[in-house]
Amino acid sequence: MDLPLIWSVLIALAVMMYVLLDGMDLGVGMLTFLAANEGERNLMTATIEPVWDGNETWLVLGGGGLFAAFPLAYAVLMPAFYLPVLLMLAALIFRGVAFEFRHKAVRPITKAFWNGAFYGGSLIAAISQGLILGAFIGGVDVAERSFSGGAFDWLTPFSLLVGVSVPIGYVLLGCCWLILKTADALYAKARRWGLYALIALSICFMAVSLATLSVDPRVTDRWGLSMQYIELSKALPLAPIPLAGLGLVLWLARDLRGDPLTIPDWRPYLLATGIFLSGYLGLAVSLFPWLVPFHFTIWETAAQDNALTFLLVGAAIMLPVILIYTVYVYRLFWGKVQAGDGYHG
Repeated sequence: MDLPLIWSVLIALAVMMYVLLDGMDLGVGMLTFLAANEGERNLMTATIEPVWDGNETWLVLGGGGLFAAFPLAYAVLMPAFYLPVLLMLAALIFRGVAFEFRHKAVRPITKAFWNGAFYGGSLIAAISQGLILGAFIGGVDVAERSFSGGAFDWLTPFSLLVGVSVPIGYVLLGCCWLILKTADALYAKARRWGLYALIALSICFMAVSLATLSVDPRVTDRWGLSMQYIELSKALPLAPIPLAGLGLVLWLARDLRGDPLTIPDWRPYLLATGIFLSGYLGLAVSLFPWLVPFHFTIWETAAQDNALTFLLVGAAIMLPVILIYTVYVYRLFWGKVQAGDGYHG
């Protein structure tokens, strides 16, 4: 049994679940900036109130899994990303405090402060995650199994491009979530915002995909591409991934522009999820088997098999519990949120 491979799949699953679930509520947090009034803003936050803190469980699982199962990767990557990671954690903490305090604020100035903190925390957390992802894809400097770069090596044109793309993607998820959970004026706005976000994300998606091919020759070779030729034996088997992403983008654009009465409200979020999955799968194909691109593979960074086996027993118990809880909560609070359903502490 290939334990490092199993654990890499589990961590990839945890990260993807975090992106889809917490990315959605970060997107809603950023969209509160566009709310017409406090009532509309409360309605937005009411859609994520039952699930937002539970969504962050997946981030803990992914980070904890990396630390326990791949200690060398954790030891190399964390010093490389200290600043954006600390910025992300501070933003998530501040955002969590603001989520509670904005409902208790009485004076207009404090209400405005906590509303701004909630929006700003969501935005900064999303940008930080994009910067981390971009820096990870670009690779880090390693010498003698340790990070050997500088404190700001993560700040590159490529990481900035990804840092812009991730918040836009989260906004798209947030819009599709509001389509599912709201009605009337806010529902109509979410459809319009979602179309704008989809257009922006499509541009970013294309730019990041092309830029990723230039990160390392091994990535380009994996896709069978070069400036002189296309190696069809490699490119054709992988072509369904970007083609599926393109098809989902076109489908979602048609749904967002179409007649709401003929389109189920759950489908835009499902299509947005598919777009993220296609991008995630394309990234996995580009980077596999590197866990510290392009220095160490998942097998070179893994803990001993006995440790991985022990951890796997715990994961086999906890993962189903987390999944069941997640499904239960989302199922329990399924349906449209009405005015007056917001949190009142």
